[in-house]
Amino acid sequence: MNAQQPPVLAIEGLRVEYPLANGTVFTAVENASLVIRPGEIHALVGESGAGKTTIGNTVMGLLEKPGRIAAGTIHIDGRKFDPAKGSAEGVVLGRDVGAVFQDPMTSLNPLFTIESQLTEAMRFHLKLDNAQARARALELLQAVGIPEPQRRLKAYPHQLSGGQRQRVVIAAALSCGPKLVVADEPTTALDVSVQAQILKLLRDLADQRGIGILLVTHNMGVVAQIADRVTIMHRGQVVETGTTEEVLRRPKAVYARALIGAVPRIDARLDRFPVLGEEGKGRAEQARTELRARAERSTQTADDTPILSVENLCVDYNTSGWLPGSKGHRFRAVDGVSFSVRRGEVFGLVGESGCGKTTIANVVSGLVRPTSGQVLYRGRSIAGEGAVRRIGPLRQAIQMIFQDPYSSLNGRMRIGSILSEPILFYRLAGSKAEAESDVARLIEAVGLDAEAAQRFPHAFSGGQRQRLSIARALGARPKLIVCDEPTSSLDVSVQAQILNLLKDLRDATGLTLLLISHDLAVVRQMCDRVAVMRQGNLLEQANAETLFERPQHPYTQELLSLVPTLDRIRGETRAA
Repeated sequence: MNAQQPPVLAIEGLRVEYPLANGTVFTAVENASLVIRPGEIHALVGESGAGKTTIGNTVMGLLEKPGRIAAGTIHIDGRKFDPAKGSAEGVVLGRDVGAVFQDPMTSLNPLFTIESQLTEAMRFHLKLDNAQARARALELLQAVGIPEPQRRLKAYPHQLSGGQRQRVVIAAALSCGPKLVVADEPTTALDVSVQAQILKLLRDLADQRGIGILLVTHNMGVVAQIADRVTIMHRGQVVETGTTEEVLRRPKAVYARALIGAVPRIDARLDRFPVLGEEGKGRAEQARTELRARAERSTQTADDTPILSVENLCVDYNTSGWLPGSKGHRFRAVDGVSFSVRRGEVFGLVGESGCGKTTIANVVSGLVRPTSGQVLYRGRSIAGEGAVRRIGPLRQAIQMIFQDPYSSLNGRMRIGSILSEPILFYRLAGSKAEAESDVARLIEAVGLDAEAAQRFPHAFSGGQRQRLSIARALGARPKLIVCDEPTSSLDVSVQAQILNLLKDLRDATGLTLLLISHDLAVVRQMCDRVAVMRQGNLLEQANAETLFERPQHPYTQELLSLVPTLDRIRGETRAA
């Protein structure tokens, strides 16, 4: 990075507004300024809804109507951004500006193969022929760590895991060699091993090719590892900006200090997660107290039988060829996995993307039927029962929080209807008014205002949608919640609130959690026992403290060594 070079992105005094139906104006971004020079990675950090993604979308010309730039200027590679056109003259999204969006499933077209989606931009912008574009696509998939890249080129997005889809999106963003890349949570869906590869790739692109990167993230460990500069936002305003070392080691703003203090630690376990300011008090705390009390009244007497037992579980996927005469492929996603979860326990399942964690979650939830093996809920076999065939009490007892908050909420329903659906279905409220009261309590318990019940999912950020997904799962008053990356879309402050809530519910009601996560710091803080998976096999299982302090398997040791933490800050490493 050369400080004398002209910036690839310069934002000065930016204000973004959204006119509302009642005649008022909502200010999403107020007086924001930042500069990114060639070869620099600038991290934009803050809570969900702080305005980070709004800035990224504005730079890419993707600000949705009725959003508008009310003040300020944007220059991309020295060319002034025209608010009326939504772009800078001569700057093309995909060629000059690469985009990595937060949700990989909605970024990829489900009707086209990975190859067609990677090669399209290269054939159009770089004028490559089909063979050249395919060869380049193969190199990109190898660079971002996709296993069996030749076979994956012919795959469709739904045939890849969440982490693999995100890697494809990153490959697409880099395909035309842009000068600026806007990366909105690029490692959210990735395990630590793949995350390390992607972060190294982004850092190499900045250092070797001089690409400027605007990194929108809530992962402070990622910021410490690769960012040159950091800007922290809160409620649409910039509260602190500076070099990574200055901001993370010597933050001046009260909010910045609180945000950094809320980052989960991997070196020691805390009783509770630190919560920013007064976030855990007031209406939210009252709602959580009422939620705990209501759940406690519905709790049944405990027994010594494991609430969940998985015995020698195997799951195969058969993929048939799309053309007549083509051969199918059989893939074993889970191979002989066994473990048990006791009532009131938080059991962690960790491993790299595609190792079979989500497949196990889907089997337990009745969404996938196993090839062989047993799944027992309180001693009763449920492996052969799909979710639809499960009787009411069993369906109510086992709920799931999905990884993707965008596709797990019905975009045509208001939030109030989405959250009241399980309450009414399981007859947990005596009237519609009581159900509405329960919905308001759930919304406030996860840190949102009760008026959110009248809005649609598209009106919320990714982190806010995940909070609503968690509220929906809690609404059924389950005994076992299968949590598939429940906090992957949440900033550290909201993550602290949600994890504290899950801990409180566990302590008060005996709620059991099967927690699937690639965030090992969260696993360390939350879980009683942890199992480590790789390529469909269970490699190691131990108490959480034992596994993190004295891991036995080399793969577990490698995973722990790759976790980005605030102890290693890029500026300090470079200075050394």
